[in-house]
Amino acid sequence: MFASPVCHLPASVSSSARVKRSPAIPSKLPRVLIFADESNVTSSAKAANRKLDWLKLRDSLVGERELIEMVVYAGLPPAMPEWQAERDKKYKFLHWLRSNGFLVLTKEGAPSAESQYKANVDVLMAVDAVELANAMKPDVVILLTGDADFADLAIHLRRRGIRVQVASTLQTLGAGLKTAANEVIDLSPVLKSFEPLG
Repeated sequence: MFASPVCHLPASVSSSARVKRSPAIPSKLPRVLIFADESNVTSSAKAANRKLDWLKLRDSLVGERELIEMVVYAGLPPAMPEWQAERDKKYKFLHWLRSNGFLVLTKEGAPSAESQYKANVDVLMAVDAVELANAMKPDVVILLTGDADFADLAIHLRRRGIRVQVASTLQTLGAGLKTAANEVIDLSPVLKSFEPLG
């Protein structure tokens, strides 16, 4: 938050002179756009043995700034009978996110191994981030991921005059992404404030 300049006048200056002083310029809050890799963030929370509190996480990242949007990119379990229970659970979670003001984009997953599936949102997130940043013109973009594949995105946004912060635990932060961003926000202290997994 930028503080307005303060002008201190000497005591000898008359009250009429004070009235003629130029009005202070109102402060402008930096506008923030957050892009979250849901799978990456969820994995970090599980590794820290914590329940992920999305509302507290959003508030801690925004701080005393103006939030434009927090966009969450999530992969869906495959649309197959054996995945239906997990798919329904994921839909319920994503509905909760949308109901609490998050903008959610999804990608269909495909089976990758026994009892596992793959739904890589990297390309979706990178392309969408460029388009939204161009349309919404934020002062700051926060990439909520530690995936080094987003290093090129961070550099691209910086070249457009946007300050880029990366929010991740240091243990899961890729070296390429760390050096591509203006600043790194260590999520470990935030995760520690969340409830432990049951």
